[in-house]
Amino acid sequence: MKTDLITRRTLIATGSATALFHAAAVPALAQTVAPTPTMRGGSNNYRPGAPIVERIGGGGFWMSGTVRRAGDGAPLAGQRVQIWAHTVEGHERDPQSHGATLTDENGVFRLEMPQIVPAFGQPHGHLAVDDAGFETVFLRPIMPNVSDTALEAHFVLQPT
Repeated sequence: MKTDLITRRTLIATGSATALFHAAAVPALAQTVAPTPTMRGGSNNYRPGAPIVERIGGGGFWMSGTVRRAGDGAPLAGQRVQIWAHTVEGHERDPQSHGATLTDENGVFRLEMPQIVPAFGQPHGHLAVDDAGFETVFLRPIMPNVSDTALEAHFVLQPT
């Protein structure tokens, strides 16, 4: 009967190979963050150049999320995120239902707006990242519950 013994040399060699594999694989995995595809219906009632605002209307509902770069997933600061929706104060086609904000140094955005109400049977918001240097992406997230007072949307942008 033959018994294989693990020698110190084998253990060190195996451990070194595993460490090298992980060191090479982790950066490779970080390079694979795919861009967010534009959602069907996301661009409905989009208004190029909607103003950057502190809040849309009377507030009470929070739209938030993140913006990152495709490939490495790095957060993108200063990206313009336009937000609009059918709310208790107006339709998504109304100018007063639109506004934009900028992402912070961590790629995070947050904008207060009036409560979203169902349009076409679904409570949903519209968001677009339409800043220069990246392909424009439109999202149309649907709220799980009509009484929710917040909605998140996350973007991964492809450079142009």
